[in-house]
Amino acid sequence: MGISLEKHSQLLKLSALLLDYPRVELREESLALHALIRTCDLSEAQRDGLAALLNELCQGDILDVQARYDGLFERGRSVSLLLFEHVHGESRDRGQAMVDLMDRYTQAGLVIDVNELPDYLPLYLEFLALLDAESACAGLVEVAHILALLALRLEERGSAYAAVFHGLLELSGERPDFGALKRDREQEVRDDSLEAIDKAWEETPVSFTEPAAGCPSTSARRISSAAEQPMQWVAQPVPQMQYRAAREGV
Repeated sequence: MGISLEKHSQLLKLSALLLDYPRVELREESLALHALIRTCDLSEAQRDGLAALLNELCQGDILDVQARYDGLFERGRSVSLLLFEHVHGESRDRGQAMVDLMDRYTQAGLVIDVNELPDYLPLYLEFLALLDAESACAGLVEVAHILALLALRLEERGSAYAAVFHGLLELSGERPDFGALKRDREQEVRDDSLEAIDKAWEETPVSFTEPAAGCPSTSARRISSAAEQPMQWVAQPVPQMQYRAAREGV
């Protein structure tokens, strides 16, 4: 990969932090995070994109920033940060995939202390940050097709968050065929409109034991933020920041 263990870990943690639910702590550490962006091993264009996103997250009322985040990631599946939404949907295979992913986290010594599903992308990135550079790169390659789709869909929405996904793809070394992805994307129907969400509610049977597929309330991030749970950062720090995933015994 041509990137040191420390730098790859910091970049993955930075990406996880930028993709997580926006909080005041992010603004308090903005200067340190900007310094990290300026020194990360990405192209100038990618560094500029990350800096622009960080600036956007640090401007205006934090409640407005959080509302925009909810409106982007919590509405429909097309830009969901739950990886298995894009692979398994609501199929039975998703449950086993969750179990397998949790086993990988456990084997890596990852301690999870907040209410998140295992396939929540920021959590997956924190897991990769614990690995050596080669293994972390392989982990990004595993989900490169999802990262590319999310980058494309976010660009179509004019979202600065697309920069994070392009940065992760650059870090992985993968070069997806965006031309082919765009052609496929033209056949898709966006599922984040109010009409599409209403239709999902109408077509989904009511269940008191399973989340309603395609509905905003299925998101683990929604569960956490609605309860106003403070983030518990307990691992290796990026300058003055701590993360909620840690190696056992460290």
